[in-house]
Amino acid sequence: MSVGWLAQAGVRWSTDPQVLAEKRLDRSGWEPDGSPAAVVFPRTVADVQAVLKGAQETRTKVVARGAGTALTGATAAGEGVLVLDLSGLNRILDVRPADGVAVVEPGVITADLDRAAAAHGLRYAPDPASLELSTIGGNIATNAGGLRCAKYGVTRDAVLGLDVVLAGGERISTGRATLKGVAGYDLTGLFVGSEGTLGVIVGATLRLRPLPEPTATIAAYYPDIETAAAASVALAEARIQPVLAELLDQATLDAIDPGLRATGSALLIVQTDGGPDEAAHAAEVLAKGATLVQSAGDPAELLKARRQALPSIEKLGRPLIEDIAVPRSRLAEAVRRIGVIAARHDVPICTLAHAGDGNLHPIIVAGGYGEPIPDAATRAADEIFALALELGGTVTGEHGVGVLKRAWLAKEIGPLAHDLQRQIKAVFDPLGILNPGKAI
Repeated sequence: MSVGWLAQAGVRWSTDPQVLAEKRLDRSGWEPDGSPAAVVFPRTVADVQAVLKGAQETRTKVVARGAGTALTGATAAGEGVLVLDLSGLNRILDVRPADGVAVVEPGVITADLDRAAAAHGLRYAPDPASLELSTIGGNIATNAGGLRCAKYGVTRDAVLGLDVVLAGGERISTGRATLKGVAGYDLTGLFVGSEGTLGVIVGATLRLRPLPEPTATIAAYYPDIETAAAASVALAEARIQPVLAELLDQATLDAIDPGLRATGSALLIVQTDGGPDEAAHAAEVLAKGATLVQSAGDPAELLKARRQALPSIEKLGRPLIEDIAVPRSRLAEAVRRIGVIAARHDVPICTLAHAGDGNLHPIIVAGGYGEPIPDAATRAADEIFALALELGGTVTGEHGVGVLKRAWLAKEIGPLAHDLQRQIKAVFDPLGILNPGKAI
């Protein structure tokens, strides 16, 4: 497909094969057919508008991307597609401490915003495990969760307003800069989690929260993951609301560092910010069934180990990174039955979870990179999705649908709701140029 029209758009672009290869894939492991036609590097909102206007006029498909950390194929780009790389729109435009908001461009790294907020005694609460790499725009596009979402919510809970460029190049603003507001339909909420299929996010007004009092971090080891999962449920039953409750099974601990499981085959990392009494109560609850409970040590090191889980598992082979959520009361049952699925299909599965909100990541190690995914791994993944729905859960808690879960989305939401979503897509993108073949 010819992309000569990009010269008239006045933006920097490249067709260099190495650049195309770098921007063709995301972190999902899914490989589309063919290669993108070009990669565009806008530096202003006007650049984005010019590119989308030209793309609609020439019927060119567009895939917007930030850091490429998507885990479902949502930002992978195949034959003839134009990749819109938004990482250059990376300014923190304003931090307003009195209002508790920040205004940012989509290419801002998540951790950089959190650090900028901390300078004012504030916090950007959402913190996906990839926060040192992932961008705010990508987090919004997938409605990313993270470790602290057990108490402070997912990305949607922090987004007050958006600036969006539509498929034809028009720019709209949604939401507001106030902490409350109910004027009109919630278009902001519609764009959050839409995976780039309705418009391209070029700005966001985000809610900041006060930094909490010093937190307490507790590491509790258990003889097996079922007991650890039950302990996380016991926290909720005791009316303790942790900031985070991260669950790692034996296979995950082995991948990170075999020394981590010296005193148990499962680890539950819990962090609270409600003061010493809450921390003591949490430790008491966690002690039941534990082989060891530690409240000392460096919490940063524990959380660093948790954030290294996926990179460590990736060293074992090609990961199929599943992402389901179940009601918290069904968490222990879910992890037990995932173990049964792994044994039945004889595939390695490393299970870790944001246990505080029932979000599990059973990661299937599906052979070597560049090799076909074994049929047994695919069957195991399908059984995991079916399990999530059987237990009253969802096939994706935070990673989104992308291309890997489109069939399961239809099964989860039903034909009528699925058709309504397709109609919404057609309103915003009548020619279907935005992230084709993704999400719905």
